[in-house]
Amino acid sequence: MADTSTDADPDEEIMRATYRALREHGYADLTIQRIADEYGKSTAAIHYHYDTKDDLLTAFLDFILEQFKDTIHEVETTDPEQRLELLLNKLLVDPTDHQDLLIAMLEMRSQVPYNDQFRERFRENDEYVQYLLRTVIDHGIKTGVFDDVDTDHVAQALMILVDGARTRAVVFDDEDSLETARRTAAEYVAATLITDN
Repeated sequence: MADTSTDADPDEEIMRATYRALREHGYADLTIQRIADEYGKSTAAIHYHYDTKDDLLTAFLDFILEQFKDTIHEVETTDPEQRLELLLNKLLVDPTDHQDLLIAMLEMRSQVPYNDQFRERFRENDEYVQYLLRTVIDHGIKTGVFDDVDTDHVAQALMILVDGARTRAVVFDDEDSLETARRTAAEYVAATLITDN
């Protein structure tokens, strides 16, 4: 995620400052002051846009999802296998470049039982990613590239694999978990979806 944008609107600048602060300090040590330091302005400038830290972090979760959507929509291929491969790379390969953000996001996820805003955003994000997976798989089935399978089941299984790998990568400081999960996802896709011609 690029941090330089001279013409960015204040909301986007605050989101990028939040991203940098989360990577630097993690969720537990994140404060509005630390975000303001990254933003280069006062805490009042942030409170002008967001009443509380939770409001800001809820907006940040939306921002992360939009960034993810943008990278997916930039893909020009309509080939189901290639699109599914790209999605799985975005979910399991790209995070290795953002280990500190993965930690912060897991910390935020741990607040879900106590924070309705976070719960709703994480649920929406999860539903959107599963929707993308289902759409690609359905397209592959319709074009004869993938076997006719229970799309919901396959999408959920892939998400469980992603969530488990990301959690292990953080909890055990084991980036190999993501690589193992990516290889396992490829094996699962080949065994479950690929039509024998």
